[in-house]
Amino acid sequence: MPWKNDQVSELETSKILELAKDCLKTNGDYVELGCYKGDTSLLIADVVRDSGKRLWIYDSFEGLPEKTLEDTSELGQDFQKGVLNVTKREVKERFLRAGLPVPVIKKAWFNELKDADLPEKIAFAFLDGDLYESIKVSLELIEKKMVLGGIVIVHDYKNPALPGVDKAVNEWLIKNNKKLKSFQSMAVVVI
Repeated sequence: MPWKNDQVSELETSKILELAKDCLKTNGDYVELGCYKGDTSLLIADVVRDSGKRLWIYDSFEGLPEKTLEDTSELGQDFQKGVLNVTKREVKERFLRAGLPVPVIKKAWFNELKDADLPEKIAFAFLDGDLYESIKVSLELIEKKMVLGGIVIVHDYKNPALPGVDKAVNEWLIKNNKKLKSFQSMAVVVI
């Protein structure tokens, strides 16, 4: 594995890659909402290389949005508005340096995205929006486009510093009558 991921543990990274590989046989593209520097994006891009599938990544490239009441946590003081910002150009250059095809990269806040901004069919979705509204909107964006057998992974589930993630995931699970498999600090849903 030529790329190191400083936001996701080594064990979580191996699980993401395993599940991403499992989706290669499923009809649809791969999406990542919340890419930061593109660490996970590079790993996923390597999985889909030469598969005929495309990777689509989305980020504000302005850091985190404002927190809501659902995100309140004493442990989450480091996650303030504007933290985790990086430019779209920096992410694109990382793909070029790695010799990987540059994915579709969309700069936008998740609540600005329209249905047409995402692929028609999604086989694999990695959601890493860190906050309640970001995860809630991400799940709403992908839910109609996920194919049977597709996998949704939400990072930071059960992370006490980011309680809004749990709330958004749990609300979505109830609304959509889906079952959750938890792994480390990730929620995994098989569609």
